[in-house]
Amino acid sequence: MGDIKLGLNLEFARYENGSFDWAMDRAAEIGYRYVEPMVHWGRELLSEAGYFHSRSMLDDPLKLKQAAESRGLQISSLSSHAPLAKPDIAVDYLKQSIRYAAECGAPMIMVDDGPLPTWTTEEENFTLMKYTLQEAALVAEPRGIAIAIETHGPYTATPAGLDRLMKLIDSPVLTINLDTGNSYLSENDPHAWLEDIVSNVTHMHAKDISVEDARKYRGKVRGMLGCACGEGVIDWERIVRTLADADHDVVLSVECGSLDAAVKSYSYLSELISRVHT
Repeated sequence: MGDIKLGLNLEFARYENGSFDWAMDRAAEIGYRYVEPMVHWGRELLSEAGYFHSRSMLDDPLKLKQAAESRGLQISSLSSHAPLAKPDIAVDYLKQSIRYAAECGAPMIMVDDGPLPTWTTEEENFTLMKYTLQEAALVAEPRGIAIAIETHGPYTATPAGLDRLMKLIDSPVLTINLDTGNSYLSENDPHAWLEDIVSNVTHMHAKDISVEDARKYRGKVRGMLGCACGEGVIDWERIVRTLADADHDVVLSVECGSLDAAVKSYSYLSELISRVHT
């Protein structure tokens, strides 16, 4: 039976104008034991001024590791999204985030197929994504860092597209982060999708979509921040039971739009996970 570990994506701080330290403090106070920080290159004004939660990869990665450990937290993944079909942007960025993950204690980085070039064909896009993933994997493999493909972009919006992307390279570090909310918004059944691919899923974004937002945005967007888990359209008991039956551990990383939703999600999911495991 797989162990389901409950974590929090720090995106909840975005609409709270919260800093990285504020978000880490709140995550620990709520009771989460895993966090998923965002990293960026260079310097970013809002983060430096304490209005945004992302961390610069120019900073010492050991500071990020210490920030987690001092609060009793572990890092489940680094949010390192870069457009895979734009290797001029993604390759060096992903290589840096992999090295950063290795030093700060994160077992994986999070990526997706992202915005595509405006002038390429689909076949060219897959060639470009293969190049990017292979270059990243050559850095990730000797460091034991996984590359988790998130269901977030134009190709990962469908099971067939995700399957094709996962087969672009032959590497043990390539895994899946299924985002329940994104996959639902893209007009899939995330419960059935998870059951089909759970053997390759090492990380999940626990995202619920309110009934109102589902009615308004499903089929029109591929991603958004969610409501509190248990207050939307996702059948969390089915999700948790599928993960519990897996033969490996998975971090269920809550991705929501507010501190209140983060609190409610922790209460709801921790009780559900405990009940399923009993």
